[in-house]
Amino acid sequence: MKNKLVEYRKTFGYSQERLAARLRVSRQTIISIEKGKYDPSLNLAFQLAKVFDVSIEEIFVYEEKGGKEL
Repeated sequence: MKNKLVEYRKTFGYSQERLAARLRVSRQTIISIEKGKYDPSLNLAFQLAKVFDVSIEEIFVYEEKGGKEL
């Protein structure tokens, strides 16, 4: 799943470590989400959206296999 987490994090002035602490996850979790290596749980996705005051869909873009966006 593609995401815009890096852009939102930088716009809001969060380091990976600070965002991880706010969400009570590891810094490695934030890194993995940003690199697209880990898809967050629905609960974590909602928490991220709340931190940045946007919808989940503004941060995460679902793609079908083969790279087709929905």
